[in-house]
Amino acid sequence: MRDQIARLEVMFVGTTKSLESVKNVTSVNVAGTSLPVTNEIKSLCVILDSRLNLDSHVRAVCKSCRYHTLALWHIRHLISEDSAQTLASSIVMSRLDYCNSLLYGMPEYVLNKLKSVQNTLARVVTRSDARTSAAPLLVKLHWLPIRQRISYKLATLTFRVRTISTPQYLSSLLSVPRSTGYSLRSTDRPLLTVPRTRTSTARRLFSCAGPLVWNTLSDSVVYCDTFRGFKRKLKMHLTGLATN
Repeated sequence: MRDQIARLEVMFVGTTKSLESVKNVTSVNVAGTSLPVTNEIKSLCVILDSRLNLDSHVRAVCKSCRYHTLALWHIRHLISEDSAQTLASSIVMSRLDYCNSLLYGMPEYVLNKLKSVQNTLARVVTRSDARTSAAPLLVKLHWLPIRQRISYKLATLTFRVRTISTPQYLSSLLSVPRSTGYSLRSTDRPLLTVPRTRTSTARRLFSCAGPLVWNTLSDSVVYCDTFRGFKRKLKMHLTGLATN
């Protein structure tokens, strides 16, 4: 039991200013056991840091994806494009999509790292030159760009939470706007309330990010009755945004 406790770590989370006050703290005593303080922890294969900017996580994802993309490049001439696309989707794109909803609202320079990985993968799958624009290749492969993939994940999760109220801990975070008594054009649309926040980090919470993405969807998407139909129209909608 003591060996298991010894492997536990403590991480302080906050803004740069607030973390300054604990920068000299190296350990925390819990139930008579001294736990070391770290700047990063890994939870469910996601690397979290003290400022929740996910830089380390993105770097780790990019490193893993580049490794597998290079492996695919070595055998690309031996397999068909359909087989290459299947391998790319199952081995590399799955890594880009894993827990990508956490990246909502991240700065462009962070997402550009993932974008570069996806563009390289598209060129490998289609056996295109390194100078070839990746945008038409993504359309050809029916791959949404990184930012749209994040919105896709959040929108599908929001749809399931709204329709079946599961999981409960997420369902309780969503609510519809209160009626104002006025007749507005948006009254009949199934909008969600976006809580007021004071920081950009707070806007990345599901309670904010989910409604923000949901409220931007077109009527043809939000009025879908089935999950399959919703995903199909959602992808069409996001593809249109990406190509415009």
